[in-house]
Amino acid sequence: MVFKIKNNQKKLPVGLIILLGTLSAFGPLSMDMYLPSLPLIEEQMHTSASLTQMSITTCLIGLAVGQLLIGPYSDKHGRKKPLVVGLIIFTVISFLCSFVTSIWILIVLRFIQGLSGSAGLVISRAIAKDLYDGTELTKFFSLLMAVNGVFPVLSPIFGGIILKFTTWKGIFIVLGIIGTILFLATLLCFKETLTIDNSPESESQHPLTIIKSLVSDKVFISYALIQGLVMGAMFCYISGSSFVLQNMFGLSSQGFSLVFAINGLGIVLMSQITGRLASRFGENLLLQTGISVAGLGSIALFGSLFLPRHLLMVTVPLFFIVSMVGMVSTSSFSLAMQNQKKSAGSASAILGLGMNLIGGLLSPLVGVGGSYTYVPMAALILICDISAVLIFYLYLNKQVP
Repeated sequence: MVFKIKNNQKKLPVGLIILLGTLSAFGPLSMDMYLPSLPLIEEQMHTSASLTQMSITTCLIGLAVGQLLIGPYSDKHGRKKPLVVGLIIFTVISFLCSFVTSIWILIVLRFIQGLSGSAGLVISRAIAKDLYDGTELTKFFSLLMAVNGVFPVLSPIFGGIILKFTTWKGIFIVLGIIGTILFLATLLCFKETLTIDNSPESESQHPLTIIKSLVSDKVFISYALIQGLVMGAMFCYISGSSFVLQNMFGLSSQGFSLVFAINGLGIVLMSQITGRLASRFGENLLLQTGISVAGLGSIALFGSLFLPRHLLMVTVPLFFIVSMVGMVSTSSFSLAMQNQKKSAGSASAILGLGMNLIGGLLSPLVGVGGSYTYVPMAALILICDISAVLIFYLYLNKQVP
């Protein structure tokens, strides 16, 4: 039994847009609120910066692997069931994280938290494709990115506020409460976006066959790599910025949260600009603009290593690097999903795999130089963004008009 797309539902209530946007923000939700507490966890658990950052890495890997499992499953069995199960597990694990005293146990639990939280990411994007196509898909996804972008703005601020009244464990209690609210909202308000299709042609589509077909599509994979590399650069920033800005430049947890919030607003702004300009200029031109600006920002950040240390020499390039994620992610997602119909979940899974796996592999490398240098962070961001630029200009731009 597989499912086919409902074509009769084109408008969504604002509440459902907020719900889908929140579900798509499980990555920021699971990490950004947690970021201001990283130096505190390092101190209280008597561990290293690299091991502390590993708790981000395992969460990212869980997000990546989980999407690859849940995406194809949702193509065959619907969106709601795996979403509800994922939210239950995410909620339970979040509460368990508040009781741990070992960094290694925290690292394992964070992997499971990412694994379960991946349901929100992959299924929310698949639902977007269930309902929209073309520039309408771009516009709708820009709305999801806007809601998604609110969490990088608010999460570290809330994390900093929570740390004023309790320990880092309180952050996981709040995550558990949020998971409970999302579970109830999904269970009570969300209706399945796919209908049953028992045709022989549909039955023959095995998930592995679909994934193999997607992976062999060089244009699709190029979009996935570009999105993954730009997101990988952002995850390097996420992993290293709390140490760099607080330890090297003396920002408080609240000051760091403010810088993080400004960058999050940049993501929201760029995603909205992309949605508004897509029908006029096309997603391909917007993608080109986004990766070019991000590439220039990464060069400026790396160049600041050779200049006298100043906060603005770091924060200004980071703003352009991070904010362009809104433009690149929105346009590359829409372009990659244009030809995906019944395989929307699988396609969403591969896109999500690229985003989180690259970030998960690179995040621990950010801390190899210790918590008082940003050489690894700047170098890895440069490699990611320049690689994305090269893929676009050397291959993709020649394949797509």
